[in-house]
Amino acid sequence: MNTSPRPIYLDCHSTTPVDQRVMAAMMPFFTQYFGNPASVSHQYGWEAEAAVQQAREQLAAAIAATPEEIIFTSGATEANNLAIKGVAEAYLDRGKHIVAVVTEHNAVLDPCRYLRSLGFDITFLPVQSNGLISLADLENALRPDTILVSVMAANNEIGVLQPIAEIGALCHQRGILFHTDAAQAIGKIPLNVNAMKIDLMSLTAHKIYGPKGIGALYVRRRNPRVQIAPQLHGGGHERGLRSGTLYTPQIVGFAAAVQLGIDEMGAEAAQTSYLRDRLWHHLSQLDKIYQNGHPTQRLAGNLNISVDGVDGQALLLGLQPHVALSSGSACTAAKSAPSHVLQAIGRSDALAYASLRFGIGRFNTEAEIDQVAEFAITTIQALRQTSIVS
Repeated sequence: MNTSPRPIYLDCHSTTPVDQRVMAAMMPFFTQYFGNPASVSHQYGWEAEAAVQQAREQLAAAIAATPEEIIFTSGATEANNLAIKGVAEAYLDRGKHIVAVVTEHNAVLDPCRYLRSLGFDITFLPVQSNGLISLADLENALRPDTILVSVMAANNEIGVLQPIAEIGALCHQRGILFHTDAAQAIGKIPLNVNAMKIDLMSLTAHKIYGPKGIGALYVRRRNPRVQIAPQLHGGGHERGLRSGTLYTPQIVGFAAAVQLGIDEMGAEAAQTSYLRDRLWHHLSQLDKIYQNGHPTQRLAGNLNISVDGVDGQALLLGLQPHVALSSGSACTAAKSAPSHVLQAIGRSDALAYASLRFGIGRFNTEAEIDQVAEFAITTIQALRQTSIVS
């Protein structure tokens, strides 16, 4: 039996543990209130339907939407696909031009590439060295046949926060729909779909201490009323936009997790940003270590660094016994290519390979951060010394 201590978890952009309070909210719906929300002819269905409706109302309130504008999905990947492909199909007669950003998650990039193979014209905007887009670049990219702009709210690798409200305003001035992947942002920063002029927003639970396998797509119903073509058929669930039996316990947990995030946003942001800055203070004592992304316009718990003079794989392997973290997106961690996000901000392939993404979360402590810093500094120094000797 393995009795060695588990590594300190600093990969909260990949996923988070389910908060015990979220689990407590979910548990009754596995065994006691287990009905199908679509079974409207008896009490078991009514109980589940009422729980789903309450969760829908909570999620809507969190982003200043209406409950009817929340479409439940299996996660943000499905929500992104439904938004991008759904708009492309529904607005085919208006145009075939879509604008996205080179640093988007693959759940946005891949649907855009798929649409390109079908004859759509996709513009991938570059980013500046701090990871932010230029609004002038976006404005110049818009055309009369542009039907959708997709820009993620918070980057999953370098944590930068794009100017969502300004992007939304620019799109609405031109009558262009605006979609944002807010998987990393929900419950961590304020989101208001009306103030920010957001027409479609992808959400997920497991980045905010909720369960995996549940997400949602916000679809605006007024000013303008957004049309999307369903990508899953069979049963007419979710007003016909996403068929499939609703997973009540997951939906309840999703809403509970987001509500906790909203209620504790200020205190949690203060704590995680303090821990992030403490970690960076330790690491920056070494030379040739670079922080990736805007230094302040970023998620509170995100620190992404590149380390010069070390082999990237050796760095990650050296830390693995002590720290659970990644060098980039968990969704592409198995690939050997350097991070497309770090390449987009101008990092060399060597620096992109030798990068670490620290995702600091709700349950991390100051003592853990100090231990991680010590492990990282020791590992980097050892690898650099080995490199010099060899």
